[in-house]
Amino acid sequence: MARINYDEVTAAAYKAVREVPRDGLSEWREAIRRHLDPSPEMTLDDIGAGTGQFATAFSDWFGLSVVAVEPSAAMREQIPRTGAIRVFEGDAGALPLPNESADAAWLSLVLHHLTDLTAAAHEIRRVLRPGAPVLIRQGFPGRLDGVELMRWFPETARAVADYPSVTDTCDAFAAAGFEVVALEPVRETYATSLRDFLEQVATFRSADTTMRGLTDEEFRRGKERLRRAIAAPTEPEPRSNWLDLLVLR
Repeated sequence: MARINYDEVTAAAYKAVREVPRDGLSEWREAIRRHLDPSPEMTLDDIGAGTGQFATAFSDWFGLSVVAVEPSAAMREQIPRTGAIRVFEGDAGALPLPNESADAAWLSLVLHHLTDLTAAAHEIRRVLRPGAPVLIRQGFPGRLDGVELMRWFPETARAVADYPSVTDTCDAFAAAGFEVVALEPVRETYATSLRDFLEQVATFRSADTTMRGLTDEEFRRGKERLRRAIAAPTEPEPRSNWLDLLVLR
């Protein structure tokens, strides 16, 4: 995972401010249900599992067995250990898993950390059973209009410009034998206010790849945009964020 060194401080910050509250993921739950058709007999590989937000969600939502693979020791320490969640050190290019051992793979905000996307696609193909889906939650260049950070900190687009595009991703997975099933935007929501976000934004900056690239002046201007929105006489819109779900088989 190349773009951030996820040490103990960064992992704690990620856990505190980057995880989306479970109530805000209801649209993701339903989108995943449609494409995965989950059952308790399934095993899902959560690749680049981070602090375990989705590992626990898949277990709680659908009763799946989850294999969480994460390269950062500090991030792995944040993943809850349960009877349904097993945690391993590894990354998408070198999965410590047997051939054809999983019924699905999940990658959430992982693609931009991978150094060789095509090699990762072949490795994912190796560990999936025939016909198993890959579900990718990602912000892709050119499809970021609904990303909340872009509204307040538009310079974050600079970091995203060299992320893998939809075409890059589909081509890499096609080389490993996958075909595109679906590409759709999915909304996540936040119960917290813009004022809450402003109070957390310095911590958020330390744990977000795109915000780490901001200059201090760009960060200051973004906070000022937030302050103006908070002070506006009209009620701010509820906070939400849109990312893509790309499904391949």
